[in-house]
Amino acid sequence: MHILIIHQAFASLDEPGGTRHYEFARLLASRGHQVTVIASPVSYITGSPLVPSGHSPHLQSKWGQTEGGITILRARVYSAHHKSFFHRIIAFFSFMFSSFWIGLGVKRVDLVWGTSPPIFQGVTAWALARLKGAQFLFEVRDLWPQFAIAVGVLQNPILIRMSEWLERFLYRRAERVMVNSPGFSAHVQSRGAKRVELIPNGADPSMFDPSNDGADFRRAHHLEGKFIAMYAGAHGMSNDLDVLLESAGLLMDQPEIQIVLVGDGKEKPALQQRAADMKLTNVTFAPSVPKSEMPNALAASDVCIAILKPLEEYKTTYPNKVFDYMAAGRAVALAIDGVIRAVVEAADCGLFAEPGNALALANALRELAGNKIKSRAMGSNGRKYLEENFSREKTAAKLIGILEEMAKAKD
Repeated sequence: MHILIIHQAFASLDEPGGTRHYEFARLLASRGHQVTVIASPVSYITGSPLVPSGHSPHLQSKWGQTEGGITILRARVYSAHHKSFFHRIIAFFSFMFSSFWIGLGVKRVDLVWGTSPPIFQGVTAWALARLKGAQFLFEVRDLWPQFAIAVGVLQNPILIRMSEWLERFLYRRAERVMVNSPGFSAHVQSRGAKRVELIPNGADPSMFDPSNDGADFRRAHHLEGKFIAMYAGAHGMSNDLDVLLESAGLLMDQPEIQIVLVGDGKEKPALQQRAADMKLTNVTFAPSVPKSEMPNALAASDVCIAILKPLEEYKTTYPNKVFDYMAAGRAVALAIDGVIRAVVEAADCGLFAEPGNALALANALRELAGNKIKSRAMGSNGRKYLEENFSREKTAAKLIGILEEMAKAKD
């Protein structure tokens, strides 16, 4: 089976960003399937080039040891997507067209896998699937445009109607719609999805060693002797990191607690300026790290923080970072309500703080710092629960079954 994945933000282990698709692609290749990915040459997280200077933007790389492993095709893209929403839309459309052009040259495809957001690359995936007589799998990783409307990024009524029309168009034309959170299922079904498959976010526990103390990371950032509460991920509008800075201000009376933010994003410069203005000596900003280095970064933490804006829509999400935290064996301070709260509480692997409430988050961190034995036990609970329910190997087995079933339906 030949699978073509259209994914602007595709990231491998040596790049910052989510590696769900890389890990799945590698497992598919190990099963003897051919996998081709069309991706951007620019990091979605940092905005930095991924293709070495002087090389063709259509650079191809072979990954995986099995015959017919992963082939990466880099499509030209407008690279200023961090500047504003307008620039981001231009970047999305540029990838939609360039990935379609490159996709035309990919031969003998059985299944085209489109993923959203950005939703526009779903159009490329649908068009290529129809032209090639292939099955179309549409993956929903985020409820776009619903989330964009909720945070106020998308406000124009005409653009909202057009976006919602496009969303329904893709749901109805996909042979199957795949979601990464159970909270998304009702939404996509109500908008016309014929068959919905849940392949939840998760993590590969073999990548993480809970016994690692992250000493190298601590030394590099002068964090020896601190109780580290770490946030690792995007610094964007949805992540509500201003509230985390407010919590840090409330924790200044406990200087042993250090808030460490690892990652990058459009809001990072403003967050750094605000932390300086607030004279937050208990906040450290660290750069993005590739997934291959994330285990060592998380190992340096004592607890990990997951936070999103207090929006009803975000109650539907399964944030990837929470599963990485669990795989690392670290307790979670969770400022997100909904389906992910149910996971954390079922696993008994952390404390919930009301989203948008800086005092509640500060109190959760105080409690975890004040009872290190409890924090370590919660971390162990999370690791065990992830191994039993959300390991990448288990979710991949279900995914491979779905893809193989779809390929057979094409014949």
